Amino acid sequence: MANDNVMHVSDAEFDSQILQSDIPALVDFWAAWCGPCRAIAPVIEELAGQYQGKVKIAKMNVDENPVTPGKYGIRAIPTLIIFKNGTVVEQITGAVGKAMIESALQKAL
Repeated sequence: MANDNVMHVSDAEFDSQILQSDIPALVDFWAAWCGPCRAIAPVIEELAGQYQGKVKIAKMNVDENPVTPGKYGIRAIPTLIIFKNGTVVEQITGAVGKAMIESALQKAL
């Protein structure tokens, strides 16, 4: 499901991979059973290729990693959170279009 540009992060590596990243990071909080999550997956992969080297794109399975989604109050998926310098700069919930995600990414760059 993921390509080479999309990394999978776990609760254990979230701080080192996302919060301490030297570039902005978009995290897609998802689950395998979630239809809207699967619907936006190709968009996430496309953006990962487009923003390679400028934005870190990661996916976190909420079923396998309950701590981080709980910490950020995630109640619905898919939820996309953009982090910059360890803080949340944008949060999008639901299967949204590529343009909306891109505009959020542009704000973080």
